[in-house]
Amino acid sequence: MFELKKLVSTLLMPLPALLLIGFFGLFLIWFTQRKGFGSFLVFVSLLLIGLVSFQPLSSSLLMKLERQHTQFLAPEEPVEYVMVLGHGHVVDDEIPPTSELSRVALMRLVEGIRIHFMYPTSKLILSGYDGGYEVSHARMLARVAMAMGVNKNNILLLETAKDTWEEAFQAASVVGQSNLVLVTSASHMPRALYDFQSAGLDPIPAPTNYMAQKEIQQPWIKYSPRAQYLEQFERFWHERLGQLWQRLRDKVAQQQDEFQGDPVTSPETAPDLQLESVPAN
Repeated sequence: MFELKKLVSTLLMPLPALLLIGFFGLFLIWFTQRKGFGSFLVFVSLLLIGLVSFQPLSSSLLMKLERQHTQFLAPEEPVEYVMVLGHGHVVDDEIPPTSELSRVALMRLVEGIRIHFMYPTSKLILSGYDGGYEVSHARMLARVAMAMGVNKNNILLLETAKDTWEEAFQAASVVGQSNLVLVTSASHMPRALYDFQSAGLDPIPAPTNYMAQKEIQQPWIKYSPRAQYLEQFERFWHERLGQLWQRLRDKVAQQQDEFQGDPVTSPETAPDLQLESVPAN
């Protein structure tokens, strides 16, 4: 089910979907008599790719999603857990560990570490499955966190969670009623909070990785199609599809009271993975 969900969502992303429409239009032009309709599909494909790569459109849509929650504001009560949601990684011994993490994962981790250092007694929960690699994403995050001065005794790993739903229910079995700060991308925060609240948690949001900005002064940047604006629209579209999936999932399947996940692990439980620790200043 997880793989099918990812495949369908990938095909529904703007660039793959619009390219498929364009290529289908070329097929009609080259191999059928419906050349007019084929030309129309190619035109629509190119027009929409241009529109979703246009900053005034893509940034305005994404900003409404990203700015629903403010940056982390320290609460008066102590924080016992800081959880960083995973995103993606590669395993490549020829590049530094920080480059093995995706850009999004690295930004989430840095924000999580910043908040963890504000509450030195808190536990840092890192999540993410292996994604086909021999090392889980959670363990890759732990490697970088330890290199940045986090004590390995303060790290808990959720190494089998594949999506936010599983991360939420596995976290609930660990956190209980303790105070939890949830770190994820600003655009992902509304959907993440929905799943965590469904799991019985009430986390303090700590959004990061803000992508959309409106204060762009250079007209050659603001009004020319760019890949970064296409990425912003894809992020907006991905989150809207995710919210739709949440509603459909809740209607089809009755929510479980408890999610029976694998036990939480810690970095030292894998002796084959060399994690280097730098003492905190």
